[in-house]
Amino acid sequence: MSQTISSMDTEAHSSIPQTHHRKGGWITFPFITATMAGLTLSAAGWVNNLIVYLITEFNVKSIDAAQIFNVVNGCMALFPVLGAVIADSFVGCFSVIWVSSIINLLGIVLFTFTAALSTLRPKPCSDSSLCEGPSEFQYAILILAMGLGSIGAAGTRFTMGTMGANQLDNPKHQENFFNWFLFTWNTASIIAATAIVYVQDDVSWAWGFGICVAANVLGLIIFLAGRRFYRNVKPQGSPFKSLACVIIAAISKRKLQLSAKAQDYHNEIIGDEGKQPVAAAPTESFKFLNRAALVTQSDTEQYGSIKKSWKLCTVQQVEDLKTLIRIIPLWISGIFLSTPIGIQASLTIVQALTMDRHIGPNFKIPSASIMVFVLISGAVSLPIIDRLLCPIWEKVLRRPLTPLQRLGIGHLLTVLSMAISALVEAKRLQITKAHNLQDSPVSVVPMSILWLVPQLIAVGMGEAFHFPGQASLYYQEFPASLKSTSTALVAMLIGIAFYLSSAFIDLFRRMTNWLPDNINQGRLDNVYWVLVVIGGVNFVYYLVCASLYRYQNSLPRNNG
Repeated sequence: MSQTISSMDTEAHSSIPQTHHRKGGWITFPFITATMAGLTLSAAGWVNNLIVYLITEFNVKSIDAAQIFNVVNGCMALFPVLGAVIADSFVGCFSVIWVSSIINLLGIVLFTFTAALSTLRPKPCSDSSLCEGPSEFQYAILILAMGLGSIGAAGTRFTMGTMGANQLDNPKHQENFFNWFLFTWNTASIIAATAIVYVQDDVSWAWGFGICVAANVLGLIIFLAGRRFYRNVKPQGSPFKSLACVIIAAISKRKLQLSAKAQDYHNEIIGDEGKQPVAAAPTESFKFLNRAALVTQSDTEQYGSIKKSWKLCTVQQVEDLKTLIRIIPLWISGIFLSTPIGIQASLTIVQALTMDRHIGPNFKIPSASIMVFVLISGAVSLPIIDRLLCPIWEKVLRRPLTPLQRLGIGHLLTVLSMAISALVEAKRLQITKAHNLQDSPVSVVPMSILWLVPQLIAVGMGEAFHFPGQASLYYQEFPASLKSTSTALVAMLIGIAFYLSSAFIDLFRRMTNWLPDNINQGRLDNVYWVLVVIGGVNFVYYLVCASLYRYQNSLPRNNG
């Protein structure tokens, strides 16, 4: 992990009232991680097996189910941004988390009803050509369940991460927390993808969803039990208002000449009236924005005090916007890093449905459980990276592995996983053709589901590099007023990527014959090769962005 400077700690927690410094610390860690485990277990329990549930219980076509799966995951990843804005601007992380967990609970209860009551599902069918789709009422209940579950899970997912980091003062401790955050997330998801999915497939869908309900309730109780220990950061109002103010003020003063004197710019310490602002001039980058902080005669009252208006901002507000602008190119590369992962996640489950899932004579792997290898790979890779690879890297190269380098390795591993996926699918299609199974969507191809494991291990290793790297980089580099939003940006890029995944699948279906409803008649391997090309181009773009980026708050000895 990257080395950071102690001033980062001061900036990140400048908004915390002094009376609250006695709260927080590692005593909150068990409550937050246990809550994270329970809420992740409940959310992953219904999301992981959603494709199979739609196909087997609601008679949805396989590729359509894959697209719905991507849209749901996109919602669960995008909605955290709204939760983060509400937390930063109005009510704080604590309120967002407990309200969201209740919303999530309502969604899972509805899923339980759809599984338990036959009137909420279409009639089962044995021949796909004779299947009846769900009625409008049944679809409405299903969509409401998915909507409430998505909103609720999204409101807790990354807000929990921000709240946990807010409890710690040392930047290195914050980095360690993010590693444990992802480890807990992966571990709970592994349990959901194996135990809960097994119950849903082999015991009862209603019992499986009921376990999710219990996990959600338990997580909420644990979270509320730790309330007296939490450090609550007071919301400072919408940070996006000040960012918009910078743009408006800079445009309105676009004809003014910039000054080299720090005294000519508006400096203010917000929320600490006992201190005098230290005069500082804006940085030279994006100089056009510096005009927003330039004090003119129209910005002052009769006795020299500063007027409050949308035509004057502080130097700090200007620098906050510059931080966002600098990091956007890197963030965009993360979207096209996650898009292939989203396509692979949904189509791998569709592949698994056509393959031999038996392990021994009596056990059959649920198709959705194959994705557990991504989680296992990520969970195992995290401690290896931080406890073995990073120390060796620093000892040999005499410099730490930086967040940007971690992201770069993640890019390469993701491209590798897509290439493996293409080769495995080509092998599956070859066996399908050899046994004349192209015209049978229900026949099992005599090829073990374990052939899918190497590609999933590769993508899991990639996630262990790039997800903590992104979370740590954004949290450290963003201004104090945008800490919740910084971690939600990781969720936002994942959400956009899942929507793009659905769009790409639809594009492939419209423009090629690679993705028919019966994938035995298609060329899914070609889809994966296209993803290899997209990933390779995106990696080159990332290298350019990373080489031009300069750290603002975290300062590794190597800036690469």
